[in-house]
Amino acid sequence: MTKKPKPKTFENFWERNRLSGGYLVRKRLMGFGISLARFILLFGMCFMILQPILNKISVSFMTQEDLYNPIVISIPEHFTTENYQLAAQLMNYQKALVNSFIISITIAILQIAVCTLVGYGFARFDFPFKKLWFACVIIVILIPPQTIASSLHLHFKFFDILGLIRLIHGDTINLRGSAIPYYLMSAGCMGLKNGLYIFMIRQFFRNIPNDMEEAAYVDGCGTLKTFLRIMLPEAKPIITSCFLFAFVWQWTDGFYSKMFLGNTTLVSTSLARIVDSLGAYIQRITGVKTTISIAYANCILATGTLMIILPLIILYLFAQRQFVESISSSGIKM
Repeated sequence: MTKKPKPKTFENFWERNRLSGGYLVRKRLMGFGISLARFILLFGMCFMILQPILNKISVSFMTQEDLYNPIVISIPEHFTTENYQLAAQLMNYQKALVNSFIISITIAILQIAVCTLVGYGFARFDFPFKKLWFACVIIVILIPPQTIASSLHLHFKFFDILGLIRLIHGDTINLRGSAIPYYLMSAGCMGLKNGLYIFMIRQFFRNIPNDMEEAAYVDGCGTLKTFLRIMLPEAKPIITSCFLFAFVWQWTDGFYSKMFLGNTTLVSTSLARIVDSLGAYIQRITGVKTTISIAYANCILATGTLMIILPLIILYLFAQRQFVESISSSGIKM
C-alpha cells in the first residue's frame, strides 16, 4: 500500500516570504507599526487623563516640607494623612457628604423619571408642534443656564402662581435658600442638563423596534402598561447612564447650588470655599492673619477634590456594567 504524497507546503516563514517577494515581512512590519502607533496614542491619552489625578494623590500625602523640597517630585518623603483630616474639617465633610447625597439622589431620580416620560413621548407619539417642542429641547441643551440666571433669581425670589399666592397670602414667597426651586425646575424638565437626558432617551427609544409595542397592544396592553412592562425594562441601560450623569453633575454643580441652596452645606460649595476656610482656620489657631502659600493652598484643594471624587468612583464601579452597555447599544438616529 503506497502512501499518497503530502501536498507541497511552505512551512518555513522566510521561504514563503522569499517566494512572495517580501510581502509577509512588509505585512508583519506594517501590523507592528500600526499596533505601536495605537499603543502610543492610547497611552498618551490615558496619561493625559490620569496624570493630574495621580499628581493630586501624590500631593495630598505630602507635608509642607515636601512641597518645597526640590528633590521630592512624585513620591512623598514624609508621608502624612493630616491633609485629609484638615480638609474634612474645613469642608465639614460628613455633613456636606450626607446633604449632597440626599439632594443629588433625589434630584437625579426626579430628573430621570420626568425625562424618561418626555423622551418616550418624543420617540413614539405624534402631537401638535412636535418638531417645535423638540427644537426647544435642543435650545435648552445649547444655551448655558447662566444666561437665565437673573430671570431665575427674580422668579424664585418673588415666586407667585398666576397671582394666586399674592391674592391669598398678600405677598409673594421667597423660595431662594431652599431646595424647592430646584425640585420644581427638575420636575418641569428645566433642571441641570435635562435637555441632554431627553435627547439621549429619545434616541434610545427610537432604536427599539415598533414590533414590540404592537405585540403588546395585540395582547391587550394599554399605552401605560406597555411603557411600564415592555419599554421601561428595555431602557434600563440608558436610564442608568442618564442617572449617573445626573448624579455626577448635581454632585459637582456650583451654579444652581449657589443660587438655590446657598444655606445648605454641600461638597461642591464647601470645596469652592476651602482655601478661604483654610486662611480663617490658620488665623484662628495662630491669632495672626497670615498669607497662605500657594503650594499649601493647592495641596489642601487637591486633597478636598480627591475626597469629592472618591464617592463618584465607587458609584461608577457599581454601575459601570449598565453604563458601558448603554454606550455600546445606543445609537444616534435622526
